[in-house]
Amino acid sequence: MIVPLVVDSLGLPLDQPVLVFTIAMAVFLVGPLVVKRFGQPGIVGIVILGAVIGPGALEIVEHSSAIELLGEVGLIYLLFTVGLELDMRGFKEAPENAALFGLSSFFIPFLIGTAATYTILGLDIWAALLLSSVFASHTLLAYPIVNRLGVTKNRAVTAVFGGILFTDTLALVVLAIVTGAVEGELTVWLFAQVGLAIVVLFGSAWFVLPPVSRWFFQNFSEESYFEFLFVMVAIFAAASLAELLELAAILGAFVAGLALNQLIPQGGTLMNRIEFVGNAFFIPFFLLHVGMLVDPSVILDGPETLQITALIVVVMVLTKGGAAWFVAQIQGYTPNERNVIFGLSVGQAAAALAITLIGFEEGLFGAEVLNAVVLLLLVTALVSPWLTERAATDLALEREVGNGEDSAKDPNILLPLSHNAELQQRLLELAFVIKGDGGSEPVHVMTVVQPDSKRSTETQVASVNDDLEELAAAGSAAEIPVETETRVNHNIASGVVQGSVEVESDQIIMGWDATETFSHRIFGSIIDQVLKRTTLPVLISRLGHPINTTRRIFVVVPIGADHHEGFYEAVHLVKRLAAGLGAELHVIVVEGSAHQFEQLFELVEEDATAEFDEIDDWGALLPMLEAETDSDDLIVSISPRQGDVGWHTELEELPKRLAEMPPESFITIHPRQGEPEYDRQYLRLK
Repeated sequence: MIVPLVVDSLGLPLDQPVLVFTIAMAVFLVGPLVVKRFGQPGIVGIVILGAVIGPGALEIVEHSSAIELLGEVGLIYLLFTVGLELDMRGFKEAPENAALFGLSSFFIPFLIGTAATYTILGLDIWAALLLSSVFASHTLLAYPIVNRLGVTKNRAVTAVFGGILFTDTLALVVLAIVTGAVEGELTVWLFAQVGLAIVVLFGSAWFVLPPVSRWFFQNFSEESYFEFLFVMVAIFAAASLAELLELAAILGAFVAGLALNQLIPQGGTLMNRIEFVGNAFFIPFFLLHVGMLVDPSVILDGPETLQITALIVVVMVLTKGGAAWFVAQIQGYTPNERNVIFGLSVGQAAAALAITLIGFEEGLFGAEVLNAVVLLLLVTALVSPWLTERAATDLALEREVGNGEDSAKDPNILLPLSHNAELQQRLLELAFVIKGDGGSEPVHVMTVVQPDSKRSTETQVASVNDDLEELAAAGSAAEIPVETETRVNHNIASGVVQGSVEVESDQIIMGWDATETFSHRIFGSIIDQVLKRTTLPVLISRLGHPINTTRRIFVVVPIGADHHEGFYEAVHLVKRLAAGLGAELHVIVVEGSAHQFEQLFELVEEDATAEFDEIDDWGALLPMLEAETDSDDLIVSISPRQGDVGWHTELEELPKRLAEMPPESFITIHPRQGEPEYDRQYLRLK
């Protein structure tokens, strides 16, 4: 008796904030779990349950302004993450791919849709143009699926992501033109206003946001939640600017994602937090909002609504499929790639409804068209994830077993640390960048404690363990396994080398703060002893700025290094850093041929574009670096150990000189010794 009384006292639809929020969280949890049992993508469950509990069905929850707000925020956040995940290297190398897809995916449905709605539905030309622009654009409803399956860097998926620049911008231009024509304001000035607004938005994002973000990350990197809050401000500031310019907020968010793309590396703590908050909170609210927009009762409104729905769904699916086939034929995409871009591009959501509502308010559409678009949202909310899930799964499997895609090892990294907290965090972020976002091998964080007569060993170990726990927490936030260990050894170098053997590490990353004495060769006693006692590749790092703020990487390659047995692995590390950071790569060959090393770099797996220069002698290297590098650049030198092939006496003093240069950030890579067969796994052609 108590439950009915409580329900009666609450009344339906529910509007109590805490109860509504509880129901929303339950939908986010239960919806995906239920539909996955039927082989459907999890996001479909949220949309369906949103429709069930919404005002169009059971009316359990009111579609309040709060849900609308969070839904719009979720859409803005979704478009930001799309821009953030865009493969900027691939986009910059071939922007024409995104342009081809975007223009094809817009104009083929737009032109055919205009003809069909004008002739069959009898709409006037302006109404036909506006309705066709609704389904000519697309919303990446199925983005969480391709992100989860790890295919966001695929060339075809990148084209879809970049193509949204064209489809949504063109849809907004059509909206501005049609509304201007209806209101009698279709003039040259209207076109100029739209063009100027787009230029201001892109210019503000590209020329203001990156330098401000770089400055913030460099000065406030000690508190990662500050970084996340800064990103949130950047997202919604760009979205607000777009609205002030009378453009769609989602376009501003997408451009903000592009602007921050290279400052938030994959696999890092900040990127993981952005994805976690989006996938767990903001994006589900957007999907719930879409579901609650659906009104199943419109099916009973009469045959006209169903006829209009059938027409626009058929036209959209056929023309989007035709556009995907057309682009795939020209670009040589595989069937799985074609199916993925088709599945992604048929998604429609609240942005389409917003355009339709404007047309309805302007008197261009009747209630039947409005209801038909609502049904279109429901159909695409089910079809787009279903198609994308299957095609993206096949694409992921294709990538895993494909030629050359799986040979680069997931490195098992050993990271011996000092007691400098800021240095520790920066080295850990460097390890995360090298690991990327697809690895399962852990980062082994180790501190070697020397017994000290002034302090008990137990006290030292306890203090070190507290520091290591904080670093392990950072690894958990980045979803990269971090294993910590404290060793007691009178010789720190021996402890490091013994640890590398026991954990079967593939490489060692060590930090150097440039205060060590140079009386013991290059870095000081400990690091030099490690270099003597291990054959593993060792990266000696001095990071004067957070690794994610790196814009360019200058690589110093001495003549003869290409004959070293660990050369290709070292090149792979360099290219992996550049790809992970989205940084430009500038290779400087000392006393060798730039063209020869360009060919050698091309042989190594991991795609990263690079420019190559050559200098005739070592004396020209430092002046060149001083003239070319800035404070947010990173210098990497491939430095064989003394006596190895490719060693030059100038390499002995190079770290000291680099530490005095403006970037104050450099890495020396000492290649693996004695395993030429291991090195060849990094070549494209075995």
